[in-house]
Amino acid sequence: MPETAKTPADFWFDPLCPWAWMTSRWMLEVEKVRPVEVRWHVMSLAVLNENKLDQLPEEYREKMRPGGSSWGPVRVCIAAEQQYGSEVLGPLYTALGTRMHNQGLGRSREAVLAALENVGLPVSLADAADTDAYDKQLRASHKEGIDLVGQEVGTPVIAVPGADGGRIAFFGPVVTPAPKGEEAARLWDGTLMVASIPGFYEIKRTRTVGPVFD
Repeated sequence: MPETAKTPADFWFDPLCPWAWMTSRWMLEVEKVRPVEVRWHVMSLAVLNENKLDQLPEEYREKMRPGGSSWGPVRVCIAAEQQYGSEVLGPLYTALGTRMHNQGLGRSREAVLAALENVGLPVSLADAADTDAYDKQLRASHKEGIDLVGQEVGTPVIAVPGADGGRIAFFGPVVTPAPKGEEAARLWDGTLMVASIPGFYEIKRTRTVGPVFD
């Protein structure tokens, strides 16, 4: 029998965001229980917020400014993609996120170096954190996702097949802990269902817990 065609799911992430990390772990689980192929892309919270820095709390504002610490990890990701292809993004994101979030190393150079070494990429890529050499490509990748979903969002952004044969994108889903097994499958099925409704835009409620890393 022919292999079932896989549904593409385009996923834009900034490795710094713990909520994107939760959603990405769910998507990896979805790949196990549904015929889905996740295609990873980078977006940047620093780029997203660069024109509204004055609206951010001071602790975030400094990190988002040009040269702030929020630029480093996503610059490393885009440099890796540009030099070694998009197929390295998924493994690199997993290695980075595990260290940043699960192990509590944050956006440290130590976390970046260990992640690069773990996936077999040159540790010299860590130097991309401090240069704007790939910022044009970073902005282009970011823009692709944002153009699909709109400006009033964060990360992650997921694009899935829509009712008209094109792609429809959402911010989220925001979920914790990451669903597994049949629960992951049901959430994915629901995502495709709402994507099939041309006029559907939003479901939301106030978060009462933080990310649960397991």
